[in-house]
Formats: sequence, C-alpha cells, structure tokens
Amino acid sequence: MSSNMILPSDSSRPPGTSGPLMPDRVLDVAEDVLRRFGPAKANVIDVARALRVSHGSIYRHFPSKMALLDAVAERWLARISGPLALIAAEPGPAIERLRRWFDVYIATLRRKAESDPDLFATYVMLAARRSEVVVAHGEQLKTHIAKIVDDGIRQGVFTAIEAHLAGLAIFDATTRFHSPLHAPDWAGPNINGDFETIWRLILRGLGVPK
Repeated sequence: MSSNMILPSDSSRPPGTSGPLMPDRVLDVAEDVLRRFGPAKANVIDVARALRVSHGSIYRHFPSKMALLDAVAERWLARISGPLALIAAEPGPAIERLRRWFDVYIATLRRKAESDPDLFATYVMLAARRSEVVVAHGEQLKTHIAKIVDDGIRQGVFTAIEAHLAGLAIFDATTRFHSPLHAPDWAGPNINGDFETIWRLILRGLGVPK
C-alpha cells in the first residue's frame, strides 16, 4: 500500500455504524475478512478498510494482528465451549453425559472444519503456536470432563479417583479426535472405530464394568 494512501476517518463509516467503534463490531468484520483472505493474508488494514476507519482505530482495541486473531479465535471457541459447559453442568448420569460431551465436541469441530475452513485455519495456526487463547480453551474443556467424572464418582459409577487428574488424562488420551492439529485424520475411514476403542479404554480406566 502506498504510504500516501489515506484511509477514511472514523466519521466516514457506512450508515448505521455511527458512534464509538466497538470491539464486537471489529471482531465481526475481522471474521468476514478472515473468511475472504485466510489467516495468512488477512491483515489489520483489510479490517480497517471494511469498517471504513483508520487502522489506528483498530489498534486502540487490538494492539497487533496476532492480538486480533486471538480475540477472533477466543470468541469463536466460546461458541463451541458454551454447549459443552451446559452438558458438564447437567445433573444426569455421568457416563451418558461424558459420551454426549465428546460426541457434541467432535461433531462440532468436524462441522466447523468443513463449513468454516478459514476460521478453522486460524484456530489451527494459533494451536500450532500454542496461543494462550487456545491453551486456555483446552484447560476449560478439561474442567468440564473433570466435573462429569466427579459427578460419576459421587453417583458411584466411576472409581474414586482424583477427578482433575482424570480430566487431564481423558482429554490428552482423546487428542487425536479433537486437536485441530490432527484435523487431517478426521476424514480417515477408521476414525470413528478408533474413537470407540479409546472410549472403551476410558470407561475401563474409570472402573466401569464391561
């Protein structure tokens, strides 16, 4: 971009966008830009152009492109973790809830990878960098599993073990089926059968009879 190019000021936004530039609006547009250009090519100037503001206005909320990508991913991941948190908080049978938690999580990720590939690619990139946002998301999901395991212990269907450690172990044991870095494996013909094998091992480790 030419150094002489002047981006429109905040006052030249499209109709209906008057008032302060809010972070959620920036993130909405950033998602659109990522879908158009992908995480490698999209940049803050693209977002500013779409909003018809100076790129300095974006930097007031997000100090770098990476900070903007982290914020987009954090909101995107919250949409995934929200339904999972509800399953973890339910009072029903622990075995059924734990299985449904994984079924929903895995199905959601596969659907996102297919239907929203550019935002999923952003997630993959941040996972490869071990972004704090992605790490925090993983920690949150482990607490869901630990909550369900703890409920199972109280219900008498799981062996009395340390629920937090069990949550860590179960999450790590199933990494192949939900880590974005393993997404190429998800289309494999044996992926569902492989998960069933791991699932049976998890139940045995939790003390569930055959």
